Amino acid sequence: MSTAPEAADLVLHERHGGVLTITINRPAQKNAVDHEAAVQLAAAVDLLDADPELSVGVLTGAGGVFSAGMDLKAFAKGELPLLPSRGLGGLTRASVRKPLVAAVEGWALGGGFELVLACDLIVAAEDARFGFPEVMRGLVAAEGGLVRLPRRLPYHVAARVLLTGEPLTAVEAKEYGLVNELTPPGAALDAARELAGRVARNAPLALAAVKEVLRETQGLKESDAFRRQDELTSGLAASEDAREGAQAFAEKRAPVWHGR
Repeated sequence: MSTAPEAADLVLHERHGGVLTITINRPAQKNAVDHEAAVQLAAAVDLLDADPELSVGVLTGAGGVFSAGMDLKAFAKGELPLLPSRGLGGLTRASVRKPLVAAVEGWALGGGFELVLACDLIVAAEDARFGFPEVMRGLVAAEGGLVRLPRRLPYHVAARVLLTGEPLTAVEAKEYGLVNELTPPGAALDAARELAGRVARNAPLALAAVKEVLRETQGLKESDAFRRQDELTSGLAASEDAREGAQAFAEKRAPVWHGR
């Protein structure tokens, strides 16, 4: 495993096999995201998508907290953690090809919760909390909270979280299907890496296709969804990886993927 520190260490990333762990590293600020942290987080996500040796990303926070969201002290000075066309943290509105797993300890609040919702899979410690306190500050959860949460939870549960500002426990989130796996406190990152490793064993082109189809067909009527799916996956069966998958099955061996 190798580690590559970023300037000022606001975001760290480390490789383990085909998994890239990305850590928001502002524990003294509860991993609140300012503009520079957003720039570094976007760079780490771009590394994940660009490197053919990486298949899956894990997003977490340092110091036992996922993220308190937008840095309100920086916001009060006129600074925003938003990047053009990419949203908060360079992630909430970005089109990331490869799967992302959130590893949540402690609090994921406001923009922190929106970063979680931008991920494809969620692993959380049993004592983790998710919340949108924006209404308590005269704001709204405009970087994914208002749009994504009602699609992931029953409407009235999402409305309660968004309208009261009161947090949702990880246990509740698991019951509603928002969280994939619960762990004891302190174990979310290890479990997220294990889950990411299970995903990373699979063909990278197929993983990217699954993610894109899931993203682009939500809310479409069935006939339109099939049409869009067929457009997005049209070349997959003829890919080198598809041939390798079939050959590896026939030869009773593990496939060797090339991403083409």
